[in-house]
Amino acid sequence: MMSTTMSISPTGVPSSAQPPLSSQPPPPTKSLPLRTIPGSHGWPLLGPISDRLDYFWFQGPETFFRKRIEKHKSTVFRTNVPPTFPFFSNVNPNVVAVLDTKSFAHLFDMEIVEKRNVLVGDYMPSLKFTGDIRVCAYLDTDEPKHAKLKNFAMNILKRSSKTWVSEVLANLDTMWDTIETTITESGSASYIVPLQQFIFKFLTKSLVGADPSSSPEIAKSGFVMLDRWLALQLLPTVKIGVLQPLEEIFLHSWAYPFLLVSGDYKKLYQFVEKEGKEILSVGQTEYGLTSEESIHNLLFVLGFNAFGGFSVFLPSLLSALLSDTTGLQEKLRKEVREKGGSTLSIDSVKDMELVQSVVYETLRLNPPVPLQYGRARKDFQLSSHDSVFDIKKGELLCGYQALAMRDPKVFDEPESFKPDRFVGEKGSELLSYLYWSNGPQTGSPSESNKQCAAKDYVVLTAALIVAYLFSRYDSITGASGSITAVKRAK
Repeated sequence: MMSTTMSISPTGVPSSAQPPLSSQPPPPTKSLPLRTIPGSHGWPLLGPISDRLDYFWFQGPETFFRKRIEKHKSTVFRTNVPPTFPFFSNVNPNVVAVLDTKSFAHLFDMEIVEKRNVLVGDYMPSLKFTGDIRVCAYLDTDEPKHAKLKNFAMNILKRSSKTWVSEVLANLDTMWDTIETTITESGSASYIVPLQQFIFKFLTKSLVGADPSSSPEIAKSGFVMLDRWLALQLLPTVKIGVLQPLEEIFLHSWAYPFLLVSGDYKKLYQFVEKEGKEILSVGQTEYGLTSEESIHNLLFVLGFNAFGGFSVFLPSLLSALLSDTTGLQEKLRKEVREKGGSTLSIDSVKDMELVQSVVYETLRLNPPVPLQYGRARKDFQLSSHDSVFDIKKGELLCGYQALAMRDPKVFDEPESFKPDRFVGEKGSELLSYLYWSNGPQTGSPSESNKQCAAKDYVVLTAALIVAYLFSRYDSITGASGSITAVKRAK
């Protein structure tokens, strides 16, 4: 990691080298004017449906929020966000949008917001998707079970540090050998399926301590099972981009039943139960969890947090490398070969400032989880850069972080991909505004917050992947999810 922000513990796990900057927003500045929150939720039923059509169909998520910023001359306003099931459920789409770095930061202050059942807003998939158990991601920090489950997750990651790097590198060998063979045979190779197979295998071995090859069906189709399980939970909230109005009618109008993936989930559950006995024992003996609680939470960490997050983020990272025309590959190759040594390691990767910066910049522009939510725990005052707003207890805050992390008051040329944005002392200061992990990059995950337990592992893994590519190849060519040519290093 960047030496100004990160160090490596004796176990190989990234850790903070200095006290993290506070993730809590500063108190409202007295000089800022108090302003009524602009915008409205519209007429019952009609307002939410109109906003849903704009969000999914007529404008798309980013334009949806941008137009309302322009209309209200404010980065804080009232609106509705999907899903909207007016005839099928009691989901309330009313939110207060917070879209600049200062207002967005309130979402990390556990004294003023709660996170109970708001992972994807007021909508919550059926508990049957997680064995009728509310897993850690849906718990508020005030709930007693949260501390046990968050510490269990962090323990899993700590244990995985023994094999994490070796599993990443070994499975990258397999992935890129496969891609090279396909290019030789067909002239190009899609990297989407090999990438998901790589993600699934190294995560399963690292987190569960189980080799998928012990079950031929899991080895072949485990990643597809997780894809289907994730898709059915999130379809009502995600723009797919298929032919409208079919997408609105068939994909966004109701929640999907667990029954459609119950067979997949049962097989994954049985695999973890059989092959992950060591880590399940830790959950029971060290944290007082039942076997069922341990398995369902482990599956959620594996499938939703880790596999799902990497499956969204890593294609964005590869796309950034493939589409660059500024000589970035040459600069990365030079840094990797100067600092990588004969064998890539945590110590060598942490010194690669440009590699780290490319990872951070990709996370800034394309965060794997675009929306963050928090419900007001009490009445409080929320501040943006130019105004203060009264928030009432129970109101739901919604942050679209792809815009919050393009705040022009913080980031120079915020819409541009600048590979070296986070290099050097000035660049490291910007890490306190990098919010992709449900907290600032300078923060530390703990039982008392909701920051992603694997925050540092994500950055480390992505940096290892970039370093691996430019230690193996002189250049990589491709676009739109496929590789057309690779030039092996001499």
